[in-house]
Amino acid sequence: MCGIVGYLGTKNTKNILFDGLKSLEYRGYDSSGICILNHGEFVKYRAPGKIKELENKVLNLDIEGRVGIAHTRWATHGPAVEKNAHPHEVGDICIVHNGIIENYQEIRAQLIARGAKIASDTDSELIAHLINEQLLITGDFFKAVFESRKLLQGAYAVLVISKKNPDEMIAFKSGPPMILAAGEDGTDADFFIASDVQAVIKYTKKVYYLNDQEMIHVKNKHVKVFDLKGQTLPIHFETLNWNAELVDKKGYSHYMLKEIYEQPNAVSHALIPHIDPIDQKLKIKGFFDSEEQTHDFLKNLDHIQIVACGTSFYSGMYAEYVFEKLAGISTEIDIASEYRYRNPILSEKTLVIFISQSGETADTLAALRLAKSKGARTLSVCNTYKSSIDRESEFSIYMNSGPEVGVASTKAFTSTLVIMATLGIALAKAKQKINSDEEAHWIQSLLSLPLKMENVLAYDKFFKKVSHSLKNKKGFLYMGRGTNFPIAMEGALKLKELAYKHAEGYAAGEMKHGPLALIDEDMMIVMLCPEDDLYEKTMSNLEEVKARNGHVIGIGSLGDQKLENMCEHFLGLPQANWITYPILETIPLQLLAFHVADSLGHDVDQPRNLAKSVTVE
Repeated sequence: MCGIVGYLGTKNTKNILFDGLKSLEYRGYDSSGICILNHGEFVKYRAPGKIKELENKVLNLDIEGRVGIAHTRWATHGPAVEKNAHPHEVGDICIVHNGIIENYQEIRAQLIARGAKIASDTDSELIAHLINEQLLITGDFFKAVFESRKLLQGAYAVLVISKKNPDEMIAFKSGPPMILAAGEDGTDADFFIASDVQAVIKYTKKVYYLNDQEMIHVKNKHVKVFDLKGQTLPIHFETLNWNAELVDKKGYSHYMLKEIYEQPNAVSHALIPHIDPIDQKLKIKGFFDSEEQTHDFLKNLDHIQIVACGTSFYSGMYAEYVFEKLAGISTEIDIASEYRYRNPILSEKTLVIFISQSGETADTLAALRLAKSKGARTLSVCNTYKSSIDRESEFSIYMNSGPEVGVASTKAFTSTLVIMATLGIALAKAKQKINSDEEAHWIQSLLSLPLKMENVLAYDKFFKKVSHSLKNKKGFLYMGRGTNFPIAMEGALKLKELAYKHAEGYAAGEMKHGPLALIDEDMMIVMLCPEDDLYEKTMSNLEEVKARNGHVIGIGSLGDQKLENMCEHFLGLPQANWITYPILETIPLQLLAFHVADSLGHDVDQPRNLAKSVTVE
């Protein structure tokens, strides 16, 4: 959840660490800190609040030093105050930590019994105490870290520097992501350690992804990786095809707005690997090398489970409708944090799909490991190549959305929807539920999406205008049926995340089972009612709202005069079908949440209490 970055080299350490922090702020922004070893002493600054608060403290300081570490925090143990901010310094040791130490209470009691003076409320500080104790016993920095990590239980990524070892940096992980990066030309012997490639992409594209239980030791101009037994492991650096410009705002006021506008292009990139636009045929990538093997694998499946959290969960809900209705295959969707606490029934004919934009979501990763232990086949749908979930899944499909900086997911969500739709078509084809002409029809409908999405983006101006009145509503009810229902859920989540407004998503047929009691002058109803096979049913639910003088934003099909006459605000979408309408509906709901939040003065890119990647349970 937190972001960590470290550097050892010959360039300006302070500037590199701040560049890294700014690129990682999406991971947490309750507090931040930096520590640089300067002429044998730690120069450390910490500040509650966003990174700019720390930068104001340090900006004009001339801090020399070849090695340093930095951290941006999403609070777990202890409030967001300076004493709980990282880095934590004890004796000759300074550390930053991402994760949760589950046996911290036991460690804390033992340390206090041995006379330790603990300055913070965090579990992280205890790691520094343990390493410093071992350093006093062994006198060896590497041994001190190696022995101390054996005492930790839980999820952690830890980066350590020592006063007495100015040319060294040590890191280890179990759970949360961590990467090692090296200077591209190798002449300066620059080394970076971080939570995410975005922290280093400005300086290098040579990256090694640490596996769990691995430990990095950077010393002078050399680096080694060790396993739990202390045996050295080979290091295979990969060359990324990202560049720093991909995460610039490109003139938009916010990253989120930029990413909303990038969705037509993102959807195209999600489709390209899996569709032959000339022959109108599928060529699903991510399973086997040959199309015949993939076809046979999908044909023999008898059950699908989908596991995800948050926005990814709603894309899984959408997939459940598509897989069952189009392909006729039994499908169920689970919240990852609940999945591993029941006893899912799995077999080798079960495919479990794990959806995670970051590929590091702790609950989803744990669910993946459970499914593998039970013999199921596993497929990951991630936006991050070589992330933990990607690496540990049997099969992998990529969202191909590019970097997404805004905490509230936008383009990764719509990219996932089109991937789920494409996979649904592939399943239907393998199960002989559709013929070649029908396959071509569905492919054409997906290929038409980017242009239609460009048209829907025109509603940006509309929501900017009406947001000043919408922001005064006490709450919002989002409603839809069929594949529109998950989009209603996602729309409500976006408003909660960004505007801090009460919002709920409902299946429209549930109106009479409770939500009708909430309808009054101060409640806004957002009704998703395109002209699909459930149109008349949804219109009947809308009549129930109007009978109680409800105020309605209707999102439906362009030219639907009947729906428009029943709405205070009406947004017409280009003609589509039950699979593609939900993808078009997503954009106005994102714009609604963005503009209401912006009109309220909230930080849209970094909403309070949230982080982009949830790497702890």
